[in-house]
Order: sequence, then C-alpha cells, then structure tokens
Amino acid sequence: MVGTPLSRGRLTELDALRGIGALCVLIFHYSTRFHELFPQAAHVPFSFPGGNYRVLLFFTISGFAIFFTLDRIGTVADFVVNRFARLYPAYLVAMLLTLSVEYLAQATQLLVGPVAILANFTMLQGFAFLPEVDGAYWTLTVEIAFYFCMIAIWKFVGIRRLEPVLACWLMVRWLYWAWPDMPERIIMLLVLRYTPFFVIGMLAYRVWRGERSLRQQAPYALLALLSIATMETWDVTLVGCILLAAFVALIHGHLRFLSLRPLVWLGGISYSFYLIHQHVGFVIMLELAKAGYSPWIGFAAAFTVALLLGTAINRLVERPAGEAILARWKRRRGAGAVLPGATPSQT
Repeated sequence: MVGTPLSRGRLTELDALRGIGALCVLIFHYSTRFHELFPQAAHVPFSFPGGNYRVLLFFTISGFAIFFTLDRIGTVADFVVNRFARLYPAYLVAMLLTLSVEYLAQATQLLVGPVAILANFTMLQGFAFLPEVDGAYWTLTVEIAFYFCMIAIWKFVGIRRLEPVLACWLMVRWLYWAWPDMPERIIMLLVLRYTPFFVIGMLAYRVWRGERSLRQQAPYALLALLSIATMETWDVTLVGCILLAAFVALIHGHLRFLSLRPLVWLGGISYSFYLIHQHVGFVIMLELAKAGYSPWIGFAAAFTVALLLGTAINRLVERPAGEAILARWKRRRGAGAVLPGATPSQT
C-alpha cells in the first residue's frame, strides 16, 4: 500500500462503480430472484448469483461518500434535512409507482398489507420488522442506521479522531458474534452485519482527502478484513479484499478506465433506478410471460422500463425536489447558513 493518492477533482469513477453495482443488482434480480419467486414463469436461461456482493459495494461507496455531506453541514438538523432531501422524494414516488403497478396487475404475491404500506411511508418499516413495498428497500434501513451512527460520531467524537472509533465499532461487531442473542434492534442500529464495508469506504476517503496516509490506515483496514474473515464465509472475505483493493486503486486514480459515459450516467441515476427496478420489472416479466413472449423479451422490456422510469424519477423528482428542499432550508437558516450536502451523484 504505497503511493500518493489523488485528493483533488471529481471522482467520476465513484459514479461508474455505482452504475456497475446497480446494473449487477438488476441482473441478479431479473435472472435469479425472479425465478426463485415465480418458478412457474418462463425465465432467462442463466443465473447471476451473489446479489449481496453488489450491495456490499454500495455500502462501501456509502462509507466513502458520507463525508461529502459531513464536510458541509453545521448542525444535526442540516444533516437530517440533507438526507431527507436526498432520499425521500424519489423513494416516495418510486414506492407509489410500484404499488400502482402491483395493484393494476393484481400481483398478489408482491403486495404487502395496509399496515406495512403505511409504515413504508416513513421509510422506517425495517426497524418495526414490517415488510417493504419492494424487497430492494431493505438496504434503506441499513443506510438510515448508518447515518444515525455517523451523525452520532460527528456530533460527540468528531471526524479527526475517527479511526479509533472505527476500531471500537469493529470490536462491538465481535461482541455481536460472541453474543448470538444480542437484541436485533441493536444489531440493526449499529449496522453490525455490514460495519467493515462502511469502514473500508471511510478509510479510503480519509486517504483521498489527504487527511491520513495509506500506512496509517493499513492497521484499521486489516482489522476490517479480520472482522469479515472471522464472521463471514470465505467468499464474502474475498469480496472484502477485492473492495479494499478497488478503493485503494480508486484513490490513486487507477480506475479511470471505468469512467465510461454510460456507466457514469447510470451511476448518476442509480438511486432512482434501484428504487424502481425490482417489483415493476417482475410484473412486466410476468405479464409478458403470460402473453407467451420469450423471457428474453421480458428481460429486455423490464430493463428498458426500469431505465426509463429511473431516469424520469431522477430528473423530475430526485434532483429538483432535493434542490428545492435544500434551498428552502438554506433560506430558513438565513443567508449565512451552510448549505448541507453535495450533488445527488456524490451522495
């Protein structure tokens, strides 16, 4: 782990990684998860296993990108408004669209009950152990818990002393391993199932910004990998090693070859795309299968609709609504207030 990281300019490679992750999650859901849920329906003749691997990439990116927000906020309220503006408008529209498609198609296997639907309007359904309107939304519970942890660290400890806190966080994860009956809500709130992946992203960011060296971060990175190796299967450990290597390459500018326009564009709409792709895509594939069309046509149609809807939600809801909420918050805070947050593609 040697070299001089790049701490300047925009990391379009990060958007490209988001795009790759979103694409892989979609292929996993359409090729593998669809067949698991609807074995009677015709499906594409291949399987793309290991969907959780791609989710681990998203969590690592979140660990890196959280500082684009933390570096610009002045208060806890700034953070809350920033995250609400970033996440909720697109989520609300995607959820309502998903429900509408499910009800119109009478896709009873995908529908959840009225209490669960009401809970989904809060985005906190996971903490109440209620099902999501779309199965992909489970990661939002993890993200919200991660935000809770990060704002607590920012508020009570400070980012300058981050690494010892991360080491303690990983130690608590071992406590979870040794205490199988640890209350589930503690596990969820402290994101103990996924802590090392967020940590890898945070360690990389600190090097990219020039606040720490690779040599200084190496013990903490090894601690994160050890946490994965002792608690997870060998394949997840391998994924952890690959992610660590990828983010070391990222901060040294060695992933610039990924900055292809389609991938960067997909990364820019990845949040809206992720929110809308799964159940809507399943309904499309089911309906086309019932009509006798080839599963390849169903796959392509679902993919196309997910891209179109993801782009529309991003352009018409996610960006303008987020910017409007932040602008209103800035006005409310006064002309001298710090505008919390970064561009949608950074956060």
